[in-house]
Amino acid sequence: MEKKSCGRIDEAISHFRFDGELIQKKPYGSGHINDTFLLQFRMKDGSISKQILQRVNHEIFKDPVALMENIEGVTTFLRKKIIENGGDPERETLNLRQADNGKTYYTDEDGNYWRVFGFIDGATSYDKVEKPEHFYQSAVAFGHFQRLLADYPAKTLHETIIGFHDTAARLETFKKAVEADVCGRAQGVEKEIRFVLEREDVAHTFGDLQKAGKLPLRVTHNDTKLNNIMLDDETGKAICVIDLDTVMPGLAMNDFGDSIRFGASTAAEDETDLSKVSCDLELFELYARGFIEGCAGKLSPLEISLLPMGAKVMTYECGMRFLTDYLQGDTYFKVHREGHNLDRCRTQFKLLSDMEQKWDTMQNIIKKYM
Repeated sequence: MEKKSCGRIDEAISHFRFDGELIQKKPYGSGHINDTFLLQFRMKDGSISKQILQRVNHEIFKDPVALMENIEGVTTFLRKKIIENGGDPERETLNLRQADNGKTYYTDEDGNYWRVFGFIDGATSYDKVEKPEHFYQSAVAFGHFQRLLADYPAKTLHETIIGFHDTAARLETFKKAVEADVCGRAQGVEKEIRFVLEREDVAHTFGDLQKAGKLPLRVTHNDTKLNNIMLDDETGKAICVIDLDTVMPGLAMNDFGDSIRFGASTAAEDETDLSKVSCDLELFELYARGFIEGCAGKLSPLEISLLPMGAKVMTYECGMRFLTDYLQGDTYFKVHREGHNLDRCRTQFKLLSDMEQKWDTMQNIIKKYM
């Protein structure tokens, strides 16, 4: 199917409104979900125009139309805000190109969905933190993302992945996986199962506050890793948040927490030597400072005070998901060795345990920047 769908590139290109002569098309980037291509066009004046063509993976994103409606709504809103602030809308947000059907996507004869974004010149995204400043810049960018979209009606967004960060619902799924024990693995991971069940309150913290009307629904990115930020090649400053496929209604603390879970950990997500795993408080503080600065007062005092809890919730949820998948026979996350999901789960639980030991310090860091 992949070869056939990617063979529709020429068909897709012919249905978008490009200027100039196509002189190059090639695979681009390091993403694993969508098929991405860089297109280069020679304009009449001899200059080169670059565009990004993507095939949306509709096996992961079951409703591409809803997904595209989210992206179109958010980027249109961002563009308006950026112009109001005197910024450069061509570099500071993604810009969708129109297809000849008047929509921001084209559906080919095989049912694949294609879209085009303008290429952001003079900027780079990094797959890993090469220096602390990159982590700080990503924090400022994701905080600024919250600031610009603070007035966006989050409830109007589609939930493209249902229950993505419904931690309480994921806990119920976990309990069912333990009870079913379809692979007979539960007996060997009693310690890990107990770890989850002893922290059941973590799963309910945000949901209970939401039900009480204390936490506003926000536009959230839901994949706040460094490689979803474009850094300007000259200044090193973050200029644009990219990869908006998982933009949905959510909680600001979860976006913050997932960044900490991934970026402030001292070890890889599947590290087997747990003595190497901890939460780097210097990186935590760096990110907290940048994120709060970027938000520029748009989050409530309660939301800001709950940022450390966001790190706990996301680490707990992720570890629980890895353990659930291990119990169910490794059917969701790709594994590359025996017990891979179990290793991932143990890494998250060690990271969470370390956060618990450093809890007072984490809270005091947040208070410093409130």
